[in-house]
Amino acid sequence: MVLDELGDAIRNVPDFPEKGIQFKDITPVLSDARLLDGCISHLVGEHSPDTIDVVAGIDARGFIFGAAMARELSVGFVPIRKKGKLPWDTYEESYDLEYGSNTIAIHKDAVLKGQRVLLVDDLLATGGTAAAAVNLLKKVGGELIESIFFIELGFLNGRSKLENVPVRALLKY
Repeated sequence: MVLDELGDAIRNVPDFPEKGIQFKDITPVLSDARLLDGCISHLVGEHSPDTIDVVAGIDARGFIFGAAMARELSVGFVPIRKKGKLPWDTYEESYDLEYGSNTIAIHKDAVLKGQRVLLVDDLLATGGTAAAAVNLLKKVGGELIESIFFIELGFLNGRSKLENVPVRALLKY
């Protein structure tokens, strides 16, 4: 499957969730088994259980990709959730979005010290969410191998907030 097929399936929704935002709707990819399978294969890339111990996904669409990637790699999955959603002891990190602010959390025991982690989410925009997730993974002792995104909005320069972290995106706008 070529990446153009995935890009063609993305629906652009103007003025959502606020006026001026051009939302990239991935649900057409998720609802098509062939596209979803191809997307997961591209996200996993060259990684294997020999190089990765756990996949971490960012709330909420990162859960979709991350759980599927973890299954494909036969490794564990770690959710990075919005504040107040995890039931155990957590670390928290606040950040700014392109249209607001938020706080995410990870269980303190979610990743063992030195475990090799892939971080995944659907979108890299301003980089605030991803940078907060990177900080959380460092707090729990994970070794971040790569941050992977289905879509990158390159004009927002979010990649710059992920210093010293390899970043890969399947589609770039």
